[in-house]
This record gives sequence, C-alpha cells and structure tokens, in this order.
Amino acid sequence: MELWTTHVVPVARLELAVEPRAWPFAQERRAEIDAHFAAEKRAKPALWNGRVLLMHSHQVDGDVFRGAYSETDFASFLAWRDWGFPDPAIWNSAGMAAVRSADGAFLMGVMGAHTANAGRTYFPCGTPDPDDVKGSVLDLDASLRRELREETGLDAGEFAAEAGWYTVFAGPRIVQIKVLQAPVDAEVLQARADRFLADEAEPELAAVRMVRSRADFDDSMPDFITAFLRHVWDSRDRRAD
Repeated sequence: MELWTTHVVPVARLELAVEPRAWPFAQERRAEIDAHFAAEKRAKPALWNGRVLLMHSHQVDGDVFRGAYSETDFASFLAWRDWGFPDPAIWNSAGMAAVRSADGAFLMGVMGAHTANAGRTYFPCGTPDPDDVKGSVLDLDASLRRELREETGLDAGEFAAEAGWYTVFAGPRIVQIKVLQAPVDAEVLQARADRFLADEAEPELAAVRMVRSRADFDDSMPDFITAFLRHVWDSRDRRAD
C-alpha cells in the first residue's frame, strides 16, 4: 500500500540537468533484475529494455524546480518500481500533458494491456529517455509533446500552453504537469483521439477518457493525478468566489 503524502507545488520553470552516475541498485541486483524483466517480457512481449532517465536529486528554489537525472536501463527501473522502490534516493520524474478542452474537461489515456502500466489512467506521458536530452539538459516539454502525439495523435502546437508547471510530489514519483488549453470542446478532442487509436495497429492506449469532475475519479487513477485535479479545481473555485 502506498502511504506517502501527495502535494502540488506550482513552479515557474524547470531546470533539469543530466549527469553521468552509476546506480548501485542496478549494479548490485543485476541478476535479479534481468530475471524479473525476462519474466515480465514473457507475459508482455512488447516490453523493450531501452534507456531511461531517473532523477537522483532535486530542490525547489523559489519558483524554480531544479533536478538532476542519470541514465539507466528500463529493466532496472521496472524492478525498482515493482519491488516497492527499494532505493529511496531515486525518483521517477516525467512530464505530463494535461490537455484541457474548451468546456473544461481533461483528456486522459487508459494504458493498454500490453504496457507496463496496463489499466492505469493518467495524462499522456512517458519516462524520459536520452532522446529528450539537449547537451546536458533534459527537455521535459519536448518529451511530453512527443508522448502526446505518439499516444493520442494530438499535436501540442495546436494548444495554448499555460505558463509554468505543476510539480506533484507523490513519494518516489515527482510529476511535472503542463496544462495545454484546447480551443475545442471535449467531444471533438475525444473523437480525434478515438480515430487515431482506431487507425493504430497496436496503440499504447486502450482508450481515451474525458474527466470533468471528482465524480469521474476511480481506482485506475494514480494519486498524483487526483491530487493535481483537486488542486486545479479548488484554485478555480477560489477565484470564482
């Protein structure tokens, strides 16, 4: 059971470095990790042991979030996650695209059965990888825009990006959420994403959902998603008072 406290911190910008750094967990438990990944791949052949980036330090300095990442293999990340995050000095920190329709609904994806997060519902995203690195800097904005396109077919360039980010702290997860305001209603976004999924041979998402209120929450949504939505909606309601 996940027992950590989840909280949301709005920040103006991200400053994210990538540094070469060995991960003792991945080295010391290599044989166990490889065996775990082999078993997972037998169950889900689409899994791929590519390179990913995990965060090893962070701080919030005023309205700036600063963090440092290092590279590892997906198998080590998956084992760390599945075994209950045994190294507390590492965080899974990705960027998420929170597309909000003109009538106020947020677009979310339900992960496909062949993925490592089957059945989970959250904003389009992916664990950052070396393709998201420019020099020694991690560009999470580019990462989430790519993931949005790959998962839903939607182009972030069509939407108005809100200034700043919402940093959500949830135990071993630190999620960076960017709100993208769409000029069209939820029905239009849903239809476009549904057509994209229907045309894909093996889409990453099983379905797309539009979430409008707390009444749409369910157990498939991680705590960092519901915490973000509560924060945004509560802030909106306070402004309206």
